[in-house]
Amino acid sequence: MRFSWLLLLPLLAACNSNPSAERGEPGFGAADPESPADATALPAPDTASTKAVSAVSDTLRTVRQKHNFSNPKGPADLFKLVYRGPSILDGTGEFTITNPTGEVIFREMLTEPDLEAALVYEMKNPTATRAERETYVLRRIDRFFVPSQFHTPAIDPNAAFPTGLETLERATWDDLQHRPDAIGFDYLKGKEDRQRIAWSPLTKQVVRVQ
Repeated sequence: MRFSWLLLLPLLAACNSNPSAERGEPGFGAADPESPADATALPAPDTASTKAVSAVSDTLRTVRQKHNFSNPKGPADLFKLVYRGPSILDGTGEFTITNPTGEVIFREMLTEPDLEAALVYEMKNPTATRAERETYVLRRIDRFFVPSQFHTPAIDPNAAFPTGLETLERATWDDLQHRPDAIGFDYLKGKEDRQRIAWSPLTKQVVRVQ
């Protein structure tokens, strides 16, 4: 009789086992649903209807120019304008200056109207066609870094301090005005807002001087 009870013990143990653990359901002994092993078993998300965004595919125009700027006698800085958007008349330009060590020392975003506004001075008719507008914007981009935009010195020795620039400190201006090798860069923003920027050794940053 003792022998028959010994044979029944494995069967009783099997009947009392935890069913949740066997099926992987929550409960004592169940696998953590957020564990790495379970995550890898999940199906990949459905991205068929998701619109891909690519900085490369959305780039419409890129112009680059190396020119001395932050260090008049040292390696040149990289001036770059990258124009991105769904179309030429619906884009935005990112203007950056990167020094020889790879640090971006200046960044400004230029909208399409910033680049197109001056077209009004070249128009022969009351309105411009879409093709004419696109051609003008692309020409503005392509000629953004022509040599005539760079000036030495950055500030004329006889120039008066520009009181209209709230971000420019007089000490920065005076220091640059006494540096005949300082380099200024001019660019047009909008219809008539012609700006000049220069690297200030005093403040270690790019400042607007005009």
